[in-house]
Amino acid sequence: MKSRILHLMDLDFVHHGANIVIIGNPGVGKTFLAKIIAWRACQANQRVLFTTAMDMLNHLSAAQADHSLVRKLKIYTEPSLLVCDELGYLSLDQQTSNLFYQVISTRHSRKRSTVITTNTAFSDWGNILFNTTIATAIADRLVENSEIFLLGGDSLRKTNKNPNPPAD
Repeated sequence: MKSRILHLMDLDFVHHGANIVIIGNPGVGKTFLAKIIAWRACQANQRVLFTTAMDMLNHLSAAQADHSLVRKLKIYTEPSLLVCDELGYLSLDQQTSNLFYQVISTRHSRKRSTVITTNTAFSDWGNILFNTTIATAIADRLVENSEIFLLGGDSLRKTNKNPNPPAD
């Protein structure tokens, strides 16, 4: 696993328009790893956008309401690397699932790399992405040209917590 993660830092996956999907329980380092990848891409002068899934979808929903969706979609579809953090922490309705599909589908057709962090296995994406049809379409585009990382272990937040706090 360590060598696979270190290999990401050469950014070959960005040059080939490949995707990275990082799956694991809360606290195992998904966001930390995604931020390091984004930081490395910035160092290599790549256009990078880091966002949470819900922030992106809330901005796109607002843009749909004020008729600026086409312009706003470009913010998420144009960068060489989009890091979309925390997919699956909240379920999406039909509108936001459709917007997520538009982003992933456009990035896929333009061979732009996307990093997704999620606490949800692909088999459960139908529960968070409105229905299994749209979940399958999104997963299919992400997985076609991707590396998948399954991070296990206990939450680092728990293990880094001091078990013996100082006495008052």
